[in-house]
Amino acid sequence: MEKLTNTIEAVLFASGKPIAVSDLAEKLGVTEAEVRRSLLELKERYGADGGIQLLEFNEKAQLGSNPAYKEGVAAVLNPIREKELTRAILECAAIIAYKQPITRTEIELLRGVNSDYAVNELLALNFIYPCGRKDAVGHPVLFATTDEFLKRFKLNSLADLPDYDALMAMLTRPDVRDTYLYTHDEYKEEPPAAEPPKQTDAKLREKLGSDIDFPDFLHGVDADEIVKIS
Repeated sequence: MEKLTNTIEAVLFASGKPIAVSDLAEKLGVTEAEVRRSLLELKERYGADGGIQLLEFNEKAQLGSNPAYKEGVAAVLNPIREKELTRAILECAAIIAYKQPITRTEIELLRGVNSDYAVNELLALNFIYPCGRKDAVGHPVLFATTDEFLKRFKLNSLADLPDYDALMAMLTRPDVRDTYLYTHDEYKEEPPAAEPPKQTDAKLREKLGSDIDFPDFLHGVDADEIVKIS
């Protein structure tokens, strides 16, 4: 068992990228249960204070540096520079996470504001990717979240997504934003959209279905401006 654990450790170190548990099992000629036991051993070996940590997400494993030592790492290496995530970008990420696959136009109908900037930033950060085209006029591009999105916000899979408000609270937590040793450039928030015409939630439910659980940002939005995305 120790040999398998050491082998997996060497593979993850050499790769530098996430590797599926199923691929490790298949290539090493062992069961997925054996791989998971070895991954648990690695977690215990590194401990909470080690410089290296084992990350697991979406049935994949990867070695990463411990964020507790980010100051030292930043002092020696040129850190990856990443723009601070504004609430507009985070809101866009949350919509895509829940509604994927979804087009840019559908995102804008839900947000009520142009989302080109937010979508482009999420693409640049590798949090979303074009996953196909919708069978509709113009065949618009569909977007979905990536493994990087799951890893950044400490989700094992999309099944772990909380409700919308809880997700937004998690996405904006400072300890989550700073987890991966990024430095941040500051920039101005997108200007707020003009307030849409008010309409009762009852009318929204009449148009979209009584079983819809609306997040806060949809309350009071004109029902005619919202489309239900299946």
